Amino acid sequence: MGFLSRLMGGADSGASQVDAAAQARQQARQAERISHEIDAAYYRWLTGSARYEAAAEVQATILDQVRGLTARPEEAAGLVPRVPEVIPQLLNSLAEEDVSASELSRLVVQDVVLTAEVIREANSAYYRPMTQVKTVEAAIMMLGQNGLRMLLARVAFRPIIKMQADGFSRRAAPHVWGQSERCALAASLVAPGLTAGVFEAYLAGLMQNVGLIVAFRLADGVCPNGTIPGGDDFAHELLACGRQLSAGIARHWEFPQEVTEAIAHAGDPGELHLAQALSLGDRIAKLRLLIDAAVVAEDDDLVTDGLDSFQRRCLGKLSHLEA
Repeated sequence: MGFLSRLMGGADSGASQVDAAAQARQQARQAERISHEIDAAYYRWLTGSARYEAAAEVQATILDQVRGLTARPEEAAGLVPRVPEVIPQLLNSLAEEDVSASELSRLVVQDVVLTAEVIREANSAYYRPMTQVKTVEAAIMMLGQNGLRMLLARVAFRPIIKMQADGFSRRAAPHVWGQSERCALAASLVAPGLTAGVFEAYLAGLMQNVGLIVAFRLADGVCPNGTIPGGDDFAHELLACGRQLSAGIARHWEFPQEVTEAIAHAGDPGELHLAQALSLGDRIAKLRLLIDAAVVAEDDDLVTDGLDSFQRRCLGKLSHLEA
């Protein structure tokens, strides 16, 4: 009887393991499907009336150029503006535990735009100060070191994504920047639950679209009159290639290795926690933009099946993000 029980129990255990493996594969396929559908919807919204049915050779030319540039990160980095010099100084200072608010204030006031951004951020609805913050030092105290680091990163990246260009890339840049900001915030919100660094997730979110903007600039040299190839397959490939290009530029700029790896693997995060945070942040940000544009409903399957309850709360927080 004991032998039969053990035999039956072993069979049940084996069947359970098979069922669990099958369920895991099904969940993985569903997650991949949802991700592809969100990317396709986002690309269609982003490209809008500029999208056209390009010949296969046109699509191949664009993708080959983007892939080729990935192997030449120094050339790719030359296509985007450099980060203002004061930003690296401040980020380095923030890495020092004993840095004072007055020292940070001294660095901030060297840049007029940065000064205005710091004070505006401290007075935003996110921090909700009891009284208006009027000085840089008071603003720095309000933001805290992590808040200041995120603000610095955002200020540094804005001219990179919103760089002046012609053709479709110029039209797309503000929308891509909006997605970058939302991705950065969403990634930083989900990062703690994945034991990933909050600032690293934020930085990865801002950086991941730099390559896409470069890819759009390359497409402008191939496509006529500010147009861009449509098609879900092309969209998926271009977004993936743009991400790899972003990772290459990040390496050239000597970003932390974990950030560059997260960007490179965000399309298939595996066990990399920071890549998982970036992938989720990207999904949440795209859904936020699609919902705000009335392309996707709040109760759409892409939302209800694609996000868990905490991620849907993050989605709600992005609705209050200022442009």
